[in-house]
Amino acid sequence: MPKLIGIDYFNASERGAKEAAKELNVEVDYTGPVTNDVQQQVQMIETWIAKGYDAICVAPNDPDAIAPVLQKARQRGIKVLTWDADARPEAREFFCNQATYEGIAQALMDVMAEGVGPEAKYLILTGSLTAANQNIWMAEMEKYRQRTYPNMTSLSETPKVTEESQEMATRVAMDCLKAYPDLQGIFAITSQALPGAAEAVRKAGAADRVFLTGLSTANMMREYIKDGTLRQFVLWNPVDLGYLTVYAAVASLRGELQPSATTFQASRLGEVKINGQEIVLGPPVVFDINNIDDFDF
Repeated sequence: MPKLIGIDYFNASERGAKEAAKELNVEVDYTGPVTNDVQQQVQMIETWIAKGYDAICVAPNDPDAIAPVLQKARQRGIKVLTWDADARPEAREFFCNQATYEGIAQALMDVMAEGVGPEAKYLILTGSLTAANQNIWMAEMEKYRQRTYPNMTSLSETPKVTEESQEMATRVAMDCLKAYPDLQGIFAITSQALPGAAEAVRKAGAADRVFLTGLSTANMMREYIKDGTLRQFVLWNPVDLGYLTVYAAVASLRGELQPSATTFQASRLGEVKINGQEIVLGPPVVFDINNIDDFDF
């Protein structure tokens, strides 16, 4: 279960999940809510529990609100894993993380510092105030900023919310470009927020004065990289994340995945690191004009 269906990022994860299912000869159903609504996720998981799935893998929209139904699934003997975003640790067995939180945060801040300088004035556009991964990224970005770029300044105490909507991100970014005349940089840290913000920067002709970066897919950002709306952004391979999650779920079912292990063999991904109950896909990738055509997701 992704946070929501129908967007490029989670469509790419589905490709990887189905690829792993074929290799492992298991059945994978991949579906979720049409908006980033945790209550819809809870209702769907209740149905999945009743159907008696062997494993449930979910990218939660809210780590706390989803925890009770995941604990219920575990009590029924269902293996529960989270991926992309985590739930409360007691609600799942393992979390498949796309990269370490620190690694993502540092990559984003380093890109901004390279693009604008170590005294950049910036804003952050996020998807939801309840998304655990986004909140942790922002917390780690702030820690790294204080250590490494103490003269960087956020122009808002709270992030700007875009509700995982590309259209809303365009409107929010447009408003920010008008409301903050000294704005030098924007972080848009969801796959919908970054292309939405890029559209706003393009329409406003602001690429020369506002440096944009964030997290999104190569296919969504290719045109904006090529026309110079933004120069660099950060992500991982969401196809690989879906693939890894299915391999981890099957390994858990077979008793091959234990918290005491430090690595895990995931076929074409090779040896993947395990930190306690966290399985880490690998380091983030910085995309730019030189490598973006190497990726198709």
